[in-house]
Order: sequence, then C-alpha cells, then structure tokens
Amino acid sequence: MNEKFEKAVSLLKKAVKSSHLDDQKHIDFSLVNAPHLDEYKKAMITVQTAVKEGEITQDELKKRLGLI
Repeated sequence: MNEKFEKAVSLLKKAVKSSHLDDQKHIDFSLVNAPHLDEYKKAMITVQTAVKEGEITQDELKKRLGLI
C-alpha cells in the first residue's frame, strides 16, 4: 500500500468505537472533532477506493482498522 493509504488507516483507527451490542466495533465519526471531520471523510474515501480497485479486500481492511 502507499503512504496515503497507510496514513488514512492510522487516522481512521482513532475513530473506531465498540458498540454496546455484542461488543461489535465500528467507525464512529461522532468521535471526531468538527474541524477534522473532512480529513476523516477523505481518509474513508481513500481506503474504500483501495478496496474498490482491488488493492485490498474489505476483510483485510477491517482487520487493519481493528474492526475484526
């Protein structure tokens, strides 16, 4: 993966939250301060584009983000 992707993953990891139900994890943008929200949204676009283009699978991405 490239540096932009790695930075995006590192940033998005900061917004991972455990759910009350079944201890499931998800990305929660409500954890992000408003001035940084656009940066997190761009990071999400970066990682989803990598999935769409076949650079990484959705499951691999979830593991990298700490969702599974």
